[in-house]
Amino acid sequence: MEIEKVNFVEGARQAEGIAVIIDVFRAFSVACYCIDQGVSNLFPVGDVDKARELSKALGSGVLIGERKGRRLPGFDHGNSPSEIIAADLKGKVVVHTTHAGTQGIVNATRADEVVTGAFVNARATAEYIKSRNPEKVTLVKMGLEAREASDEDDLCAEYIESLLKNQSFDQSRIVEDLRESPFSARFFDPEKPWSPRSDFDLCLDIDRFHFALRAGKNSSGNFYLQRIDIEESSRTL
Repeated sequence: MEIEKVNFVEGARQAEGIAVIIDVFRAFSVACYCIDQGVSNLFPVGDVDKARELSKALGSGVLIGERKGRRLPGFDHGNSPSEIIAADLKGKVVVHTTHAGTQGIVNATRADEVVTGAFVNARATAEYIKSRNPEKVTLVKMGLEAREASDEDDLCAEYIESLLKNQSFDQSRIVEDLRESPFSARFFDPEKPWSPRSDFDLCLDIDRFHFALRAGKNSSGNFYLQRIDIEESSRTL
């Protein structure tokens, strides 16, 4: 299995094999919490106006999204796992747009498959990839606003790579390193209530979920995320 690590939207556009679109803070952590809440459908959308249009077309879509970390005007929730775990989303359709993560999904057009990457389901994602036995995996680190490499996505890529290679990895360093990272500072800044400390903890609840999220496209051309449960017997790492 060849593993390549790339960055940002351009990296997503060039990704081959199975593309893992990594956005720890916070898009694909949020996506996992949404799925765990029992949403009926989750549509990742790159463009804000298209997200609004899709929600309107669906008639009952819950809008979740941000730009520069803040909830978008008229949206139901920001891109915050703390908001999501407190919301009643069971059976609802979610339309999700973010500055970085969702951009990676819609641009990974050369990949054979696209899955999301985050610490909260990293092990399950690696197990799913190994079950597919691809020749190539591309780890796409979306970074801050899809323009600046970030510590959390770099570290998540390292962790997923270690799982794919059956190598040991010191999980304790994840929270320790990221607590001191400048990319985590917003979660500890009282002047940025849209990025609460609880989001830091929820995004770094490592391997909380035992499912991978695979992107697909429906007959209307809209991307969606599909839950792939990983059986207990296959969690061997």
